[in-house]
Amino acid sequence: MCKTTTTDHELVSRFLNGNEEALQDLITRHQRKIFTSIYLLAKDRELSDDIFQETFIKVINTLRSGNYNEEGKFLSWVLRIAHNLVIDHFRSLKRMPMVHDTEEYSIFDSLPLMDENVEDKLIHVQIQNQVRLLVEELPFDQREVVIMRHFADMSFKEIAESTGVSINTSLGRMRYALINLRKLIEEKQLMLTK
Repeated sequence: MCKTTTTDHELVSRFLNGNEEALQDLITRHQRKIFTSIYLLAKDRELSDDIFQETFIKVINTLRSGNYNEEGKFLSWVLRIAHNLVIDHFRSLKRMPMVHDTEEYSIFDSLPLMDENVEDKLIHVQIQNQVRLLVEELPFDQREVVIMRHFADMSFKEIAESTGVSINTSLGRMRYALINLRKLIEEKQLMLTK
């Protein structure tokens, strides 16, 4: 069983020394964040499952071939692999993913609803829907950083490593996303408060 005191580096070393459970511990430790990151880009549960599995096949092959280096964190490295696989998938389809919900899952399901009354809940759902529609209108790079930061709870360093850009570029994309969201709110004359 994976203990929180065991580092990712130690688990990688154990796996490379033949301990298969160490890899399972790494997957268990990070699966939620990795899967969420994939799903927020892919917008399809079945596709996300496939890419999640493909990600760890690539991780295992890279670890076993000795091509993994310890320059960055294990999680950031895996997130970058997953991100690249999602991008590769959509490039192969000659289209980019759109932000939309399915019946199975909404990225806003993870936001807690205030347990006050039915009216407050309805207003909260309406605000979520308005924000979701606004985020869909952002350019892909800006939409991606908003999703990774606010819905996958990733740091700007993790976002930068995952997307292959500098931290300053990630921060800039977030800044432009917020500017564009404010403009959209003003243009559409939306009220996003109770």
